[in-house]
Amino acid sequence: MAFFHTFLPLFLHICLLNRSVWSKVELTMNDTLEVYAGDSAKIPCHYNFTDTNKPSFVMIQWFVRSAGNSSRMRIFYSDVTQQIVDNNTDYTGRIEVARDQNGTLLIIQNVQLTDEREFFCQVNGLAAGHAERKTHLRVFAPPEAPVIEGVVAGISITSDKPSKVASCEARNGFPKPNITWYRNGVPLTTTPGNVNVLILVTRESSGLYSVQSTLEYKVVKKDKDAYFSCEISFSVPGAIRTMESHSINITVHYPTTMVELWKESPQGLVREGDTVELRCQGDGNPPPPFIFNREQDLDAYLESRGNVLILTPVTRRDSGLYQCRALEGDSHSEVKGEVQLTVHYLDTAVVVPKDLEVMLKGEDLTATCNALSSLQTSTVWYKDGKQVGHGNTLHLQDATYETSGEYICEVTVPSLPALHTFGSVHIIVQGGPQMVGVEQEVQLEEATGRMVNLSCEALGHPLPNISWNIIGSQNWQEVVSKANGHMTHSVVSVKVTSDISALCNASNDMGTDVKAFSIKAIPRVTTGTSIYPAEGSGVIIVVIILCLLLLATLGSVLYFLHKKGKILCGRSGKQEITKEKTTKDDIVVEMKTNTKNEEAVLLKAVNGENKAPNEQ
Repeated sequence: MAFFHTFLPLFLHICLLNRSVWSKVELTMNDTLEVYAGDSAKIPCHYNFTDTNKPSFVMIQWFVRSAGNSSRMRIFYSDVTQQIVDNNTDYTGRIEVARDQNGTLLIIQNVQLTDEREFFCQVNGLAAGHAERKTHLRVFAPPEAPVIEGVVAGISITSDKPSKVASCEARNGFPKPNITWYRNGVPLTTTPGNVNVLILVTRESSGLYSVQSTLEYKVVKKDKDAYFSCEISFSVPGAIRTMESHSINITVHYPTTMVELWKESPQGLVREGDTVELRCQGDGNPPPPFIFNREQDLDAYLESRGNVLILTPVTRRDSGLYQCRALEGDSHSEVKGEVQLTVHYLDTAVVVPKDLEVMLKGEDLTATCNALSSLQTSTVWYKDGKQVGHGNTLHLQDATYETSGEYICEVTVPSLPALHTFGSVHIIVQGGPQMVGVEQEVQLEEATGRMVNLSCEALGHPLPNISWNIIGSQNWQEVVSKANGHMTHSVVSVKVTSDISALCNASNDMGTDVKAFSIKAIPRVTTGTSIYPAEGSGVIIVVIILCLLLLATLGSVLYFLHKKGKILCGRSGKQEITKEKTTKDDIVVEMKTNTKNEEAVLLKAVNGENKAPNEQ
């Protein structure tokens, strides 16, 4: 049976080679069929016999041939009685064939990369005709996403040939994927001396391809901000697809062409005592070390910390033009940065006259306060915490003892408040004693026997001495004696026994001054005497007023009773109180008025007798 299946088709094919009926069969197949690896491939083969008499026997065979190989292998046979899948082929167990009146369909399960071959469909109807067509099966496997890696080390722009920038790899694809490089989204093409691309293709044991592409590029300074990426393109059934990697930025090394130097701190103006930081920065990469110097001494390098020069504490001598240069290799660059540093100052205030000044009472004095500064200053004068002048000159006119004291001048810099200084002068006004107060003679009145305190204050320089001269009392003593600044204060306590005259004498080397006190003694009020002291007159007036008010009240009461009929007054001067009827037990009260005295007589009526009113 095996012999029959093997040689019968061959015999029939030889017998019909020279027959003209070869073209009586119309056979159609697709030129190519594209599928993903692992999927199923369905290859149709349609045939049609042109003869009106349809053949009763049709034999169909499927063959396969590898690309680039002239020999081919049968994988399937069928006729009207049987369908056989050939054994010991790559497709044994993986194919099946469906057949109907118009054609046959070859189904390949789990397509492999090795299945990319030519598949032949042969139809033989014997006398009805014979025909053969083929379909090229193409298999596709998409690669993995591209992986890009940039060069870790910096790339110098001074290199005279392209340098390796990055590599891109696409793994496990079929057929072989292609790689394209981009810079900032613009594709790069191979350019001698500027762009060079190296491709390495690897066939994996699985039959898939891995492609690695290396980009060599001649970088320039502006590439420090450029982004590089790669894109892979690969074929899929019926289309071409792409995948793009993420973008990378490379490190570009370039020399310094510009240097900038500025004052980092403090902000604003600089004063003596501040800590100043000067920072230097260039446009080179990597940042080079810097050297600092002052313009007036170019060969004297200043000690710095990297790109920062610290000056602490600064004085006015540190003012000047500072420079920094990049140190390239063993020599320094001619490119430099400069900054002008100005250290502001304010010297101690100088006051004229200095420290202490003595002036005569009534004189004029002009004091000045000056402080050397690099900025505009403002001067204010104070005395006892109150502002007494503005400006560096203070004018004191017609000096009095109140002019004496300490005058403080404060010098400030409005544009730099941290700068300020003070100076002072102590003014002493010299002159004879001057009593404090307006009155030079004081008159008092006091009761006899009381104590009176007499106070006396005198200004002057030298400090005056105070003495008392008291006439009219031997009983007195000084209870307060003190001196404060330019003033002497004395208080005496005097007992008033009679009119007193007291003199307060203040004296120093410059003169004297006197204050007089006159005390009039008023006798005290004693019990049983009609003589009242002057201050008792007010009491007497109050007593008289109270008596008058009492009499007026009593008169009002009597008038009220008279209106009510409770009191009757006759012409004889008698006042009677009567009733219309009386009994023997009635009592009659009679009031009589006599020039000498007044008597009240009680009369009893006779029992059972009535008397007329005129008889009573």
